[in-house]
Amino acid sequence: MSSAQGFSRGALTAIQIAEARHLWPGCVRQGLDALRRFLRRPGRWLYIPWADCPCCDPVYARDELENALRRLPAHARAELRRAVAPLDEEFRRRTLPDPNARFISDWHAAAWWRQRLRE
Repeated sequence: MSSAQGFSRGALTAIQIAEARHLWPGCVRQGLDALRRFLRRPGRWLYIPWADCPCCDPVYARDELENALRRLPAHARAELRRAVAPLDEEFRRRTLPDPNARFISDWHAAAWWRQRLRE
């Protein structure tokens, strides 16, 4: 991840430490990239694909970003949250809620981005 992503040097260091200790190297950059790729798809409404691999699943990417947010110190968490917020807003705007998701499992019910319609 580079400062081109809009993060300060201190936040980048905190992200690298969190990735090395608790996550996996590059998960924040890859999570942001996966969400951006998904949101660049054409169309007014997007349905979340049933991905064969986690790297292609925007829900998995958002889960990884949430995991990073929980593990970062306050200053880095705030910077990452500022990067994720507009993606979340677009994700909410362009995907439809699944009215049955909360009944599927506790895992689905635990996060709003898991409660969206899939293809």
